[in-house]
Amino acid sequence: RGLRLSAAARSAMPSWVIDRYGRNEVLRFTSGMALPAIRFPNEVVIRVHAASLNPIDLIMRNGYGATALNMKRDPLKLNSTDSEFPLTLGRDASGEVMECGLSVSYFKPGDKVWAAIPPWKQGTLSEFVVASGNEVSFKPKCLSHTEAASLPYVGLTAWSAINKVGGLNKENCAGKRVLIIGASGGVGTFAVQLVKAWGAHVTAVCSNDASPLVKKLGADDVIDYRSGNLEEQLRALPLFDFILDNVGGSTEKWALDLLKKWSGATYVTLVTPFLINMDRLGVADGMLRTGVTIGSKTVKHLCKGVHYRWAFFMPSGPYLDEIAELVESGKIHPVIDQVFSFSEVPEAFLKLEGGHARGKTVINVIDKK
Repeated sequence: RGLRLSAAARSAMPSWVIDRYGRNEVLRFTSGMALPAIRFPNEVVIRVHAASLNPIDLIMRNGYGATALNMKRDPLKLNSTDSEFPLTLGRDASGEVMECGLSVSYFKPGDKVWAAIPPWKQGTLSEFVVASGNEVSFKPKCLSHTEAASLPYVGLTAWSAINKVGGLNKENCAGKRVLIIGASGGVGTFAVQLVKAWGAHVTAVCSNDASPLVKKLGADDVIDYRSGNLEEQLRALPLFDFILDNVGGSTEKWALDLLKKWSGATYVTLVTPFLINMDRLGVADGMLRTGVTIGSKTVKHLCKGVHYRWAFFMPSGPYLDEIAELVESGKIHPVIDQVFSFSEVPEAFLKLEGGHARGKTVINVIDKK
């Protein structure tokens, strides 16, 4: 059937894992993690040169979203162990292909690639990781592995929100007024560059100390949320065609009033109750509650002349191909807050947990630079 096991599966590799959910003390280094095996013909084994951390790694470490992710991992309850542990975190990878499944034709061993691994799969804080071929793309040649590892997960999350959910692209974005709330984090810094590359007028919300960075990335207006009432500052500006909200909370209560009415203007938030509903209410009731919530909000705002949407990360090699083209053309640049060695993964988690990052936290797995 075109299935085979990797010969390397009989060996072991260094990896950072968790055996239970909790705070930073649950992180455990092991040199005896079994190398991943190719189980399907469309998979590839990647040797990870560099990885990076995202907020989802923190919430997964804490156990948030475990109900939904475990359902995705084993929907038919076929796993006899009934446990996701030991679980490897980390979603981004930049490295080289070591082995390909029999149906993989686009890649070969030795290819330099990057990828974002879905959260229901074993992560990238290991020397090797398995990914589906359609989740992988050729790494931009202009970037080192350290630089490249900072982009896939945040890039695909922003791409999902702006392009697939928000409907903006290089053909229709020129001249549109775009507001990005939470512009100095990983997704925010990527989103600023993406819509600016497509010709939008960008207003970014961040703290004052992040303003120089966000302006350098292309933002036309930068609003310091600490300098006064944010809602009042934004209401003083012309209305927007699109809003990307990376912050959520009380922002959602007034942000939609900043959109142009009856013009197709769209508000997209990355902060949703989907995972917490599943954790609190179980799979069936959680999905029902989530459906009712998004449906009622969508209809409520549609009656007011604006679109309300939720967005999520989408793994996609083809979208990474498009992102790579923007990187190669100099329109998208990696924004790295700090780089840690593989032995410093716990410190990297503490750094991310402290908040106020200016870009990404990157882990050199085998690269020294």
